[in-house]
Amino acid sequence: MNFNSARDIPGEGVPQDDAEAVRWWRLAADQGVAEAQYNLGVRYATGRGVPQDDAEAVRWYRLAADQGFASAQSNLGLRYATGEGVPQDDAEAVRWYRLAADQGNASAQSNLGVMYDTGEGVPQDDAEAVRWYRLAADQGDASAQSNLGLTYDIGRGVPEDDAEAVRWYRLAADQGIASAQYNLGLKYDTGEGVPQDDAEAVRWYRLAADQGDAEAQFNLGVMYTPPAAACHRMTRRRCGGTAWRRTKVLPARSPTSG
Repeated sequence: MNFNSARDIPGEGVPQDDAEAVRWWRLAADQGVAEAQYNLGVRYATGRGVPQDDAEAVRWYRLAADQGFASAQSNLGLRYATGEGVPQDDAEAVRWYRLAADQGNASAQSNLGVMYDTGEGVPQDDAEAVRWYRLAADQGDASAQSNLGLTYDIGRGVPEDDAEAVRWYRLAADQGIASAQYNLGLKYDTGEGVPQDDAEAVRWYRLAADQGDAEAQFNLGVMYTPPAAACHRMTRRRCGGTAWRRTKVLPARSPTSG
C-alpha cells in the first residue's frame, strides 16, 4: 500500500528526513492547514518520522476531514471500516466515504461501492455498487476496475458480459491487482470473452500466484498436470470440471495517497 502523500517527495533540495518533515508539518497543522494535518495522519498511520499510532492518525485525519479535505475523509472512513484507532462502525465509514466520494475521491468511491456490494453500513444494492465502482474505475482506480470486471463476469447490477469483464480485469491486472490477474487468467483458460489460450492463462496465473494468490497457485499447478490426471480435481473446463473462480468482491480498502 502506498500511504505517502503526493506532496511528500523525499529530499527536494535537502536530505530526506522524515522527522524534520513531521516537525514542519506539525507547525503548519497546529495553524489549521488541512493538508499538513492529513500528512501527519499519514505519518502516524505508517510510523514514519513518528512512532506508529493509530489513534493519533485518526485524530489528525479527523481535523483535516472536518475541513473538507477529501483524502482525509476517505482515510477516516477506512479507519471506521477496519476499526483501527476507532471502534469499528460501518455507518460512520459510509458517511466519511460518501463525503470524499462526492468530491470525486476515487478511493472513497471504490470503497463506497464495496459497502453497497456487501451491504455493510448501507442496504445491499448491486446497482449502487456498480455506479460507484464505475466512477472510481473511470479515474483509474485498480481495485474498482477489478470489482467492476467481476460485476460483468457474474451479472450483478449489470447484464453479464464476458468481454466487458475481460476489459476491466485487464485494466486492473495491468496495475498489479492479483485477483484481476487471476480472473483474467481464468478467462483465457476457459475462453470466455477472449479466445482460449493456455499460454496467456499461465502468464496471468503466474503473475497472481507470485503475489500469493492461492487460487492462481492452484490453477497454475493444474496447468503443469496432464489433463487426464487433473480431471478429478474439477478445476479446469477442459477436464469437464469447473475452474476456481472469484465470487466475492475484492475489498478495495486501501488508504488514499493524497
